[in-house]
Amino acid sequence: MKHQHCRKAGNVMMIVGLIVMVSSIFFSVLNQLPSIQMPALLAQAAILGIFIGALLWLAGARVSGREKIEDRYFWHRHYDERCRRTPHH
Repeated sequence: MKHQHCRKAGNVMMIVGLIVMVSSIFFSVLNQLPSIQMPALLAQAAILGIFIGALLWLAGARVSGREKIEDRYFWHRHYDERCRRTPHH
C-alpha cells in the first residue's frame, strides 16, 4: 500500500481499537452494578474486548508508523542507555 493509505488504515484501526477499549471498559463497569443483570458471557466478552481493543490500537500504530518513541520524552532521553550521548554515572 502507499504511504497515505497505510497512514489512513492505521488511523482507522487506532480509532476502532479506542472505541472497542472504551466500550468494553464501560460494559465491565456496568457489570459490577448490582441492579443491572448481565449474562456471564457478555461480562467475559467485555474483559476480552479490552485486550482486543489494545491489540487493534497497537496494530494500527504499527501500520501508520507511530510506534516509535519520540526523543522528546524525558525518561527516554535522559535514562535510556541506548540514547545517551555521554556516560551517565
